[in-house]
Amino acid sequence: MKFLVPEERHSIIIEKLQQTGKVELEELLDNIGVSAMTIRRDLAFLEKEGKLIRTHGGAVLPDPIIAETPYMWKESKNIEYKREIATKAIPLIKPGSSLFLDSGTTTLEIAKQIKEIEGLTIITNDIRIAFELLEAKSKVMVTGGELQSEVGALFGPSAQEFLQGVHVDLFFLGAHAVEEQAGVTAPTYEKAAIKKAMLASAQQTWLVADSSKFQHKSFAKVCGISDLAGMIVDEGINPETRNRYSNLVEVI
Repeated sequence: MKFLVPEERHSIIIEKLQQTGKVELEELLDNIGVSAMTIRRDLAFLEKEGKLIRTHGGAVLPDPIIAETPYMWKESKNIEYKREIATKAIPLIKPGSSLFLDSGTTTLEIAKQIKEIEGLTIITNDIRIAFELLEAKSKVMVTGGELQSEVGALFGPSAQEFLQGVHVDLFFLGAHAVEEQAGVTAPTYEKAAIKKAMLASAQQTWLVADSSKFQHKSFAKVCGISDLAGMIVDEGINPETRNRYSNLVEVI
């Protein structure tokens, strides 16, 4: 087989990606005829160039970075999935426990289902969740901070300072995008900082995200998949994708 210089190998990889949307490592080994280490270096280089996203055993074409979405649009998207995710989250909450509810529409569905439960301490950085919990039977606290218009999330130094001064049993983390290598990502550095502060102050963190969030990247990293206790996702997720995440954390 002809020896291929890196540029030729890269062209073959990109061409195959454009044809099918993904490539497998074994397929590239057969077609290009170099070592697995060389192929992995090629994939790493192309990912750094923004031309692909590495996955377990191969690579896929990158989607554009996912930007922030206004609340009114998110509220109605995949609503049944979000309700089902919330239903599965409830058994994780032990009587008398304290918890963070991250900003977002999936965590809003959790709020709707726990407002009749007594004896909890619920902390949130989302004014819509706080409003939903206005007549809750548990103690409710709001982080304070700067309000993100059209979204309802609170962020900034005062919110971070508040979060650094408390400790909770459980954190339900929302996500803008989730991908094996990139982990959980958020659309802005400021929102990622709040999520990181919550994660650092929680004994256990569970990701709650509908299947549309997976295999995408956003701007700022929140945490790696291995930093989670587990994740709850709807049945719309690709079975192969679900199985890959199951090798890293518990998946409900």
